[in-house]
Amino acid sequence: MTEPTRIFHNPRCSKSRQALELLTNQGIEPEIIRYLETPPTEQELSDILDALGYQPRELMRTGEKEYKELGLNNPDLSREQLIAAMVATPKLIERPIVLANGKAAVGRPPENVLSIL
Repeated sequence: MTEPTRIFHNPRCSKSRQALELLTNQGIEPEIIRYLETPPTEQELSDILDALGYQPRELMRTGEKEYKELGLNNPDLSREQLIAAMVATPKLIERPIVLANGKAAVGRPPENVLSIL
């Protein structure tokens, strides 16, 4: 049995809503994870980064005030420290993230998610 398609979703984000709409238009009813309320664990986020082929900062919203307040632009911070910061402050995680078929995609632009279906 294959894993269900999942979307790390913020309903207040237009790109996230558009990605969800693209999935439903494809006949996919994904598991919706409201990551601001239920953030991924450090292991889940590490696995997502690996699936994306990203380093932690590539998945971070560096324009958020928390990024600067927490000193996350410090180049000496480790992968683990950056992941821990995203889990502790999920607002820093770029959205939406869709997981399907053992792959991951960031829906910026939303059409990116179609590549993993």
